[in-house]
Amino acid sequence: MKLGCYPPRRQLMVGSVKVGGGAPITIQTMTKTDTRDVAATTAQIHALEEVGCDIVRVAAPDMKAASVLGAIKSQTSIPLVADIHFDYRLALEAIAQGADKLRLNPGNIRERDKVEQIVKAAAEKGIPIRVGSNSGSLPPEIEDRYRDELMTAEGQARALFEAALRQVRILEEMGFNQIVVSMKSFDVPATVRAYQMMAGERDYPLHVGITEAGLPPAGTVRSAVGIGVLLAQGLGDTIRVSLTADPVEEVRAGREILSALELRRAGVRIVACPTCGRCEIDIVTLARQAEERLADLDRELSRAGRSVRVALMGCVVNGPGEARGADVGIAGGKEKAVVYRHGQQMRVVPAADILRVVVEEVKLVAQVK
Repeated sequence: MKLGCYPPRRQLMVGSVKVGGGAPITIQTMTKTDTRDVAATTAQIHALEEVGCDIVRVAAPDMKAASVLGAIKSQTSIPLVADIHFDYRLALEAIAQGADKLRLNPGNIRERDKVEQIVKAAAEKGIPIRVGSNSGSLPPEIEDRYRDELMTAEGQARALFEAALRQVRILEEMGFNQIVVSMKSFDVPATVRAYQMMAGERDYPLHVGITEAGLPPAGTVRSAVGIGVLLAQGLGDTIRVSLTADPVEEVRAGREILSALELRRAGVRIVACPTCGRCEIDIVTLARQAEERLADLDRELSRAGRSVRVALMGCVVNGPGEARGADVGIAGGKEKAVVYRHGQQMRVVPAADILRVVVEEVKLVAQVK
């Protein structure tokens, strides 16, 4: 589904994954292990792959971390991004190790000749570079220029935009255009405005997110609002939900954001009523148990890019309509429920059998879709 009025950005490849140019919006996250611990990092990436992560980023704060990227990449299948700061030699090592993309800040690698070495090596390997700004690490001169305005969304947005554009220009001056741009803040309006500014200036793919969003559920909501607003405007080619939580939760949140905007339909999508005084079956427990019982199928469908919509409804007001509109649905009554499959009423089952029947029906539909 195409949202917003902004035209598609240019397209580039991150490993085998297309980013931009109308390609499906990708979900990425960053590992939270010590990259030097290859076993732990690889295990976390496998867990991320299982829940639908498309691209994964790992920190390379020193040469030991950078030197094991090849070992990590050899044991995983999704594109690997190396997060590099301050030391150009780490970027060169990451490229030599086979990284599929760099997250680079030319602003903290000051010497031009060193940036040129990175750009030359990246260009030879066809590796894109993500550059961008973050409200927590603005260049001193830009922070000084906007010091009196950084407490406003517009001032912070302009600072983020100028910092990112300066980094983009450094690479452009070196003839490099395999660029992804990000501009992140905890402040949602500032972040949205910064991306709008960049969209009017350059057509590079945009990596969008709300930085340091915090703990769930507050961080999840903040991220969903910020990323959702941008995607609804047609801005965003790859997303990262930044939570103080397991990165698996970041990927799941990213999937839900894309699903809510009908930008990705994959996995088991549960529609469940919020319940009220009319409800005569325990929908809360049913929904939680169904989610647990269908978790493996959810992962399988996500990997295949397929979806099954399941409606779990508790009364006769909205229940029949939602249930008929789903692949599998139930409309609850007193200690029983009507079961629907693809809009057709199939049977009436007692409350004790609802979970079992829903799981059976979903698995049946998943096999024949």
